[in-house]
Amino acid sequence: MTTERIETRVSPSSDSPSSARSARLAAGAAGLTVVLWASAFVGIRSAGHDLSPGALALLRLAVATLLLGGMVVARREPLPSRRDLPRIIAVGLLWFGAYNVMLNAAEQRVDAGTASMLVNISPILIALIAAAVLREGLTKALVLGMLVSFSGVLVIGFGSSRHGGTDYLGVLLCFASAVVYAVAVVVQKPVLTQVSALQTTFLACAVGTVACLPFAPQLLHEIPRAHSSAIAWAVYLGAAPTAVAFTTWAYALARTSAGKLGVTTYLVPPISILLGWLMLSETPSWVSVGGGLLCLGGVAVARFTRKPDAARPAQSGSSLGR
Repeated sequence: MTTERIETRVSPSSDSPSSARSARLAAGAAGLTVVLWASAFVGIRSAGHDLSPGALALLRLAVATLLLGGMVVARREPLPSRRDLPRIIAVGLLWFGAYNVMLNAAEQRVDAGTASMLVNISPILIALIAAAVLREGLTKALVLGMLVSFSGVLVIGFGSSRHGGTDYLGVLLCFASAVVYAVAVVVQKPVLTQVSALQTTFLACAVGTVACLPFAPQLLHEIPRAHSSAIAWAVYLGAAPTAVAFTTWAYALARTSAGKLGVTTYLVPPISILLGWLMLSETPSWVSVGGGLLCLGGVAVARFTRKPDAARPAQSGSSLGR
């Protein structure tokens, strides 16, 4: 019974109408995730002027947990089995807890362009770890798309980085964030065959909130002194890039491979630059624009050139995302 449910949910027949609709919904969910995560770089940098990394992470996660908890109660989502709880706890500690704090700290030391460049080694790590652990295939299109997009991220980073010395602690924090992010995605993938995207995101977010509770005294000290815009950004970060975007990410991840979905996050740096231009009046260089075009091209290659797979019968078992 369980096997049939997994196959229907995760690996539907590629030529059925329901499969096509599921693919469109997953692509839409991934697109929304990318846009909201891109906006988070702008929000983190702005709120970080008044809130320390741990305090900002706690406020963001607390807002998201309250919103997601209300949705879980309203939808009467069933609780996961005890077998899935260790993975959910691991995702909460890694992605919602450690990742948020480290990224907040990194963006206080390096600019958003450089941060997004360094964090975006994660799609490569996701694809490699997923290939080893989840036995997802590394197709030529996926590898080529990753390389093209990563070259675009490098161009963006070099085009938007600050002049002067390098803050090596900030760089190290970005790399650590990327590693934690990649591991968490691979850990989360199997859970989504049994637990809904909403319930998984809520429980992981709640775990992250609890993990960040030691920063509560810091948050209580900083809130009265923080500018209203910083508080507004923190609430936005909790509502949109966390509550909404992590749920839509989990929804898309349940319906495609981790490696293929990870490549879509290469769209985050160019969108972040565009939002910075629109919201913070930071004019992007032509170098950054060229890097953004490379990112778009790489994602297109990785996601839309695997036509021969459509003729193959759907397989179950280790092919979790197909």
